[in-house]
Parts: sequence; C-alpha cells; structure tokens
Amino acid sequence: MKPRYAVLMCLVCLGVRGALRGEPIRALIAGDIAVALDNPAGVSIPLSYSGSAVIRLDQDTRFVRGVEIELTAPEAYLDYYGSLAIVLYADLDTAPGPGAADLEARQISFEPIPNKIQTVYQIPIRDAHGLRTTPYSFVPTGVIEPGAFPLLFRIMPVIKGLREEIEAMVFQLRVKPVLSGEGAVRILHRYPEQLAGKPFVVLIDDAVVENPHEEQVLREGEHNLVVLSEDYRNESRRFMVERGKVLEVTVELQDPTPVITFEAPESALIYVDNRLLANTLKPYPVEPGRHEVKFQMSDYSIIRPLNARKGRTYHIALTVDLSISESE
Repeated sequence: MKPRYAVLMCLVCLGVRGALRGEPIRALIAGDIAVALDNPAGVSIPLSYSGSAVIRLDQDTRFVRGVEIELTAPEAYLDYYGSLAIVLYADLDTAPGPGAADLEARQISFEPIPNKIQTVYQIPIRDAHGLRTTPYSFVPTGVIEPGAFPLLFRIMPVIKGLREEIEAMVFQLRVKPVLSGEGAVRILHRYPEQLAGKPFVVLIDDAVVENPHEEQVLREGEHNLVVLSEDYRNESRRFMVERGKVLEVTVELQDPTPVITFEAPESALIYVDNRLLANTLKPYPVEPGRHEVKFQMSDYSIIRPLNARKGRTYHIALTVDLSISESE
C-alpha cells in the first residue's frame, strides 16, 4: 500500500466508527455542492490554497453507492509538493454558508495533496457498494453513511511561509454521485369506469410483483411487463430502465369484452348474428362465444362463423381479388 493512501484509509475507517471526536474549525467556505441523482455530471467550483467546500447529499440515495471527489491542481503546484493537504470532515454541527465560518466537525481524513495533476477519491456511502481502487481513483475502507453528511472538503497549508505562487494558485474541485447500475419503474394503472378496482397480477421479467402500486427497483436495461387478469384484457410490453432514473409506465386496463373490427368496400352491408351494423368503422363489441358474420354486396353474400374469446380483438376483412390466366 502506498504511504499516502495508508493515512487516508486509516483515518476514514476510524472516523466512520466514531473513534475521532468533533474539533473546532475555522474555514473559508468557497461554495456549496449538492450531490443529487438529477445531476450525474456533478458540480465543479474553484478553491484557493486555503479554501473549503460543503458537500451535501440529496435525500434520495437509492441509486447512489458513493460520492466521487476530484481535485485538479495547477501544473505549477508539482514544484511545491508537500506544501498543502486535503482534509475531509463529517458530522458538521452547523451548515455554514459562503465566507468565513466557525464550526465543529469530525475529521475523517488528512493527507498531502498528491504529486500529480488530478486526484480522485470515491467515498462509499453504503455497504456492498462494489467500488474498487484503480490506477485512476482511490476507494478508502469504511463507509461514510448518508447521516454523516454534509461533509467539509478543505485545502490547508502544512508548512509555514508559503510562496506567493502557491497563494495565487487555483485548484478545481468537482464532486458527483457514483451511481449504481439500477433505476426504477413506477407503474400507473387506469381503469374503465365500469370495472374499477378489479384484481390483476403484474409480472416483470416473469416474476410476480407483490406490490405493483409501489416503485420497483430494477437493473438498468430492457425489461418485460405483463398484466394478467380475469376482468381486464391482458397486457404485455417492453420498457427500458435508465441508471439512476425512475420511469413511469401507464397501463390502460381495458374491458375484456371481445371486439370485432371490419374492412370492406363502402357498398358492403355487414351483419353480425343477423343484425345489420349501422357504423362499420367503429369496433363492434360482442359477448364471448359463437357468432355469425355476414357480408353482402348486391346479390352476393358470404357468411363466416366466429368463436369470440374474452379479451380478444378480431379483424374481419372482405377482399375482392382478380385472377388472370393465359392458355394456348
């Protein structure tokens, strides 16, 4: 383990478990950063050699597994490595606004700014977060639970007599959520007036949904929704869940009465069970069971039987074909 990581890892682990108590701090607050699902790109603010930023966490953390803190140093700082440190505090006793602020907080990390342009930390906020240290980012041990927010990110000198060049430097801090590979679907149901409140079963990816009126957390990607009922028409559709977003899917629960639609020349007369239809452009509902459909054009008529089943739609078309053949 690299020495600079050992300090951060140890302090975060101790801080999360409550081993470090609050200490008085006087900080120069440069800005307030809100970590939220609706802003996955995060927020960026400039910091001076003695600047601080408050990092807040939105209440909705269902799809957030961590907070990414990225500090970009000016290239000139590499000549002054070891002059400044990064300090992170949790459990602030007050939520300070911009400007100088006196507060108490619990220190959870302290380390010199690394000798490179960009430094990235990913701070877990829940168990089973799945975050791992890579060559590009560091994940400390321990979890900073959402209740410990807001955090205070601070740059502070660790040596006396800083050079004027350091005092004029501007660092860039960017904070964003680390999203899980999940989203959610909210299923909205609309009922026919005459059939409101009848029972139905909802399946997502062939699994029965116990509480279909509640949001369902799902992995991002495509899913299949099926609605089964004795009192409504069965429904089936596919939908896409995006990472960190809630999708609303509206299901129009329909009357399961069988319906017939027709396609025929305007001059054709159409009968169902010997009843002449006045408007053949509208779907015609029938009771489940056997029916007789008749098309009549002048002296020509054609009759076909139909066995209508509950929840089905039938399209009946009368077509006129012309066949030409040639022989010697």
